[in-house]
Amino acid sequence: MISARKRNWILALLFLGWALGNLDRYIMNYAVLSITEDLNLSASSTGLLLSSFFAGYAIMQLPGGWLADRFGARKVLIASVIVWSIFTGLTGAAWSLASMVIIRFLFGIGEGGFQPSSSKIISQVFPEEMRARAMSIMLSSAGIIALIIPILSVGLLTTIGWRTTFVIMGAIGVIIAALYWYFIKIPNSDEALNTQNSMRVQQGSFKLLFKTPLMLNLFIAYFSLYAVNWGLATWIPTYLVNVRGLNLVSLGWLQTIPGVAQLLGIYLSGYVIDKLAKGREKVAGAVTCICISILLYLMFTASSVTSFIIYQTIIMLIISFVVILLPAIVLKNFPSSLAGSSMGLVNTGGQLAGFITPLAIGFIVDAFNGSFNAAFWMLIAFAFICAVALVTMNYEKGELLTSKSEGTSG
Repeated sequence: MISARKRNWILALLFLGWALGNLDRYIMNYAVLSITEDLNLSASSTGLLLSSFFAGYAIMQLPGGWLADRFGARKVLIASVIVWSIFTGLTGAAWSLASMVIIRFLFGIGEGGFQPSSSKIISQVFPEEMRARAMSIMLSSAGIIALIIPILSVGLLTTIGWRTTFVIMGAIGVIIAALYWYFIKIPNSDEALNTQNSMRVQQGSFKLLFKTPLMLNLFIAYFSLYAVNWGLATWIPTYLVNVRGLNLVSLGWLQTIPGVAQLLGIYLSGYVIDKLAKGREKVAGAVTCICISILLYLMFTASSVTSFIIYQTIIMLIISFVVILLPAIVLKNFPSSLAGSSMGLVNTGGQLAGFITPLAIGFIVDAFNGSFNAAFWMLIAFAFICAVALVTMNYEKGELLTSKSEGTSG
């Protein structure tokens, strides 16, 4: 049995790693302004560059989850951080679009095992009634990074440049991997029992995951939600500079406001979700997604930058609820022995959206001569699809998987 102090220390380390992963990803959305100029890229090429990470990340989600279930989450966690750090550093050495796309794709492969393995560790060391809060704390690193990245990126990119910035972040990742190796240790008895249970139930239950209606809903919800999330994250800086006329410094300061809202939303969401009765949380999530679709319309039709930022801030505040809700549903409705595979499968949908959406927006912007209007309508549609996927969820099959796991391990 792991003590509360040990659980909190493990969570703090996972938070640190997730923060670096988000930093590596988010800074590209600002660095791309300089990279586009240095490599002379079109909007379509920029979209390809922004999407290349997500292609590798999506491909690795399911294998990463399976490996975490099969061989242990700690091993996959450490390997993931080492590999992604190597290719983060190599980003600074890219000399062409092709080399940059390949490096970012391999960076995505490396980071792909982190989310399912870290989620599995949370399911191993935290009781069910605390998992949403634990997940919200780990994922709150995204809110913190979203808060500081506009100012931090401006400082780094205008002083040491984008190449040196990526090299430094790669070195930090190696240090974090060493901390994981030394400090994150699941008791041997717990890890061995979990691995044995995984091996017993995987053959039947792993196949059943693909046939589970709940899993299909979660996959669609993940894809739709992250189409909105990554569509905004990857293209908002370029949109505000090219369409709304902001300079890099103004952009950095203004984007801290939605960052504060996202951070607040993530912390509140974990607490609220753990308190909601089962079944009500999916309705709350669906209503939230409908509100997001309305706010997206108001945002892109806003007459001023001030109004745009206000609507963006509200979106980032409430989208955090759904960001925390989806993994919480997975961790509370699927057996711990399949936590890695379950998270890997549904998160594949989210990361496929991360690959497809930035690329699609790039082509849309080129096709409409620099206009983002059609891209925003696409994001509005995805928010509505997420609402439908949430409200039609059926937890029954997830409970059957849990029963199967308990029956096999008992």
